[in-house]
Amino acid sequence: MSTTLRQLFVISFMALLTTHIVMAQPKKGEFINASIGLGVSAPYEEVDIYGSGFYALGEYVFAMTKWFGVKPYAGLIFTSPDKNSTQEDLSQYKVTSNAFLLGGKIRLAAPIPWVAPYIETGLGVSLGSFETYTPNTNIKKKGLLMHLPISTGLALGRDHNIDFAFTYYYHPSVDQFSGALAVGLSFPLNQ
Repeated sequence: MSTTLRQLFVISFMALLTTHIVMAQPKKGEFINASIGLGVSAPYEEVDIYGSGFYALGEYVFAMTKWFGVKPYAGLIFTSPDKNSTQEDLSQYKVTSNAFLLGGKIRLAAPIPWVAPYIETGLGVSLGSFETYTPNTNIKKKGLLMHLPISTGLALGRDHNIDFAFTYYYHPSVDQFSGALAVGLSFPLNQ
C-alpha cells in the first residue's frame, strides 16, 4: 500500500471515529438529489489534453443521521475532445467519456449551519465508451468498467438543499478520470 493511500485511509478512519459529534447533513430522512453541470474527462498523466461536455446525476439519499448518508446514484457523462490545447503538438490526442454511471456513495459532512462542507466516496460502474489517447497511453474500451467516485462540496442554505460540488469518477482500466463542476437541488421525500 502506498504512503499516500495509507495516509488517506488513516485520515478517513479517524474522521469516521470522530463523526459522532458532527451534526450537519441536510436532515435525517430520505431525499432525492438532482445535479447538473459541466462534464470533463482527463488522463491520469499530466498533459494538457482533456474533453468537455455534459454531466447529470440523480441520487436517492438515505440520511441516517445529520452527519452521515448513503447515496445510491445513477447519472450520465458525455464529453468530446477539446481542440483548445495550448500546445500544437498535442492537438491529435484526445480523452473522452460517454457513459451511464451507476453506484453508491457515502457522505460525511461538517457541522456548519447554512454552509456544510462534505466529502463523499464509494464504488460504482460505468457503461459506455472511453478513449484515452495521449503521448504515453492509447486505450479505447467499450462496455462495463469499474469506477471510484470522489466528491467534495458544499451543502448550502438554511435546509442545506442547494449543492455545489466537484465530483470525479476515476476509471483505472482506461487511465482517466471524468467528473464535473455540478450544482444540485435536494428534495425531501418524507416531510
